[in-house]
This record gives sequence, structure tokens and C-alpha cells, in this order.
Amino acid sequence: MHENAGWDDLRLFLAVAREGGLSPAARTTGRSAATLGRRMLALERSMGRELFIRHERGYELTAEARLLVEELTQIETRITRVTAARRDLERPLVKVSAGTWTTLALLDDLDVLTGSPADIRLRFVSSEARLDIARREVLIGIRNARPTGDSLAGRSLSRVEFAAYARPGAPDRWIKVLADTPSARWLDRMVGKDAVCEVNAPRNSLDLALAGKGMALLPTFIGDRQSGLGQVGGTIAELAHDRWIVTHQDDRHLPEVRRTIDRLCRVLDGRGR
Repeated sequence: MHENAGWDDLRLFLAVAREGGLSPAARTTGRSAATLGRRMLALERSMGRELFIRHERGYELTAEARLLVEELTQIETRITRVTAARRDLERPLVKVSAGTWTTLALLDDLDVLTGSPADIRLRFVSSEARLDIARREVLIGIRNARPTGDSLAGRSLSRVEFAAYARPGAPDRWIKVLADTPSARWLDRMVGKDAVCEVNAPRNSLDLALAGKGMALLPTFIGDRQSGLGQVGGTIAELAHDRWIVTHQDDRHLPEVRRTIDRLCRVLDGRGR
């Protein structure tokens, strides 16, 4: 490759080579056929070699030009990869913490949350523990109570309800979750040591219920979406609770935070207030 050849000229050369002529390349590059013809001639002169065999049917590549296409294609791939990585770095990072079930629901609608095309980078921190938003452990948290700290701001979501779910014909037994959550503590009081199966990851209880191994205690926004599972009895009133989107007062007006909160509302409540 000649050192005097600029990337713009080489990019146009690739277009002419791939399209097989000036007119089709003009449609893909937005340059006129006359302009492309002049640029290709100048490129050949600067490189000191003939790249095209020109005839009425179009532009045919010389043997040297075919080698150049292979070389430039590799370079183009590397440039595309670097450009994409740079765009990723330019997207602001938004860290969101939520419990297992809310995280699972959010991941189902990832494209809505990141935007199309993506304009933010989302990092999900799935944890039953409450991370410290005031200390910026995360930017946004999904909580089951109104924020109380002076530095925190919140937006309410619809209430969460729980029910038992199982497949038809599944054994009449609970799958017990060992976790520090209101629903797990309720189930521990109800079942105690009589549970046949215990899991320490809430998601495992869903997997076992889907496999027909017993009943799982699930939020209705998860259980109702599972094909093959049905409620066993009604919702459990004492487990119903509020749900809030919480962020720091100083961060809530950041464009990326506002966009993410609006999208979280749209996914979790079907609204974008």
C-alpha cells in the first residue's frame, strides 16, 4: 500500500471494487460517478499502479487490485472494531441494583432499557442486599420501600404481589429459598424444616417449579409470565409491598439517569412517566 494513499480514497476504492463500477458505487457512497472516477484515477497515479481494467460493463480489478482489496478488508475490520469499542467507551455507564426477580424481568427487555441504537451502558448488580446509593455503589436501585435518606430521590412503581406457582400435577410441596428477603422469611415460617428441597438462589426455585418438582413462591410479575405455571391459591396479602426506583438527588437530572429511569418505568409498569 502506498504511503501517500489516504484512507478516504482507499475506502472509496473498496466501494468501487465491491460494486464493480462507478455508478453502483456512487449510490452506496453518496459521491457522484464523475467524482469517483477522478478519485480512482488519482489513486492509481499516487500508487504508481493500475488498479482497474475499464470497459463498458464496469470496472474490472487487476491482479494487484485484488490483493489490495484483501489487505484493505483486514484493515477495515480492525478499524470497525476499534470504532465500535470507542463508541462503547463514550456511552455513559449506569449501574442498576435490583433483586433477583426484578433483574430477571429487566433482562427480558434489555433493548428497551439500553435504547435503539444503544445510548448507555447498563451494569446490573443483582443482589438481595441493599447497596448504598448515597455512596454511589450504584446509580439507581429498585427498592421495596420509599427512600428515607435526605440525599435520595424516588419514583413509585406499582405494588408487587406474591403467590405460589406450580405445574399441573406437580407434587404438593414447597421449594424453600434460603435468603434474607421478606418472602423467604415468610416461607420459612410456613414450612420450617418440612421442606423437601432448599435452595439458596431464588432463581433455582423457579427452575425447579418449571421442571414440575414442586411449588415456588414467586412475584406475580414473574410467575404469570411463565408458560406452564399456574397460581396455586390466590395472592398472599401480607407479602404485597411497594416498589420504588431510587437514585441520588444530585444524579437524578443527569441525562443518562433520566433516560434509564423512564425506561425502567416503561418496562416494570408499562408506562413511561
